[in-house]
Amino acid sequence: MAQISGSADVPDMGRRQFMNLLTFGAVTGTALGALYPVVKYFIPPSVGAVGGGVTAKDALGSDIVVSNFLASHPAGDRVLAQGLKGDPTYIVVEDNQSIANYGINAVCTHLGCVVPWNVNENKFMCPCHGSQYDSTGKVVRGPAPLSLALAHATVTEDDKLSLTPWTETDFRTGDDPWWT
Repeated sequence: MAQISGSADVPDMGRRQFMNLLTFGAVTGTALGALYPVVKYFIPPSVGAVGGGVTAKDALGSDIVVSNFLASHPAGDRVLAQGLKGDPTYIVVEDNQSIANYGINAVCTHLGCVVPWNVNENKFMCPCHGSQYDSTGKVVRGPAPLSLALAHATVTEDDKLSLTPWTETDFRTGDDPWWT
């Protein structure tokens, strides 16, 4: 009986292992390449300033420069900006021509509408279902169950407005923040 291992027609084990490794690598590389965008979709991006904050953006997507912002907005004004997680956030101009140390998230706590500021009524009034919030975003009339979320607003050294998460007690209600 002839020995098969020495036959020229049957590859030796080294070549077979090499071909298996090459096939495994090609299949694995293709699968990982296809799964990468799916995995990246479920992992939130880590953009923003130190401490989880972001630089507030105006309607055109430019950084808000505080000196220019205050020059063009009167005291008591509430202006929408892009805030934390891209949510619309009101920047509050105080009576002494400074930015308030808080921003007010404009997303209604009832159904997620963007709540406009009503200058005549001096409050936020949701057009969808009639929820109303006072000038600081505290709910004063339902059906909204909770006050609007807050963010810290600070002026950076380069005169830009930075928004960071509000994790302390809500100054409007005295309760822990529901949005953390």
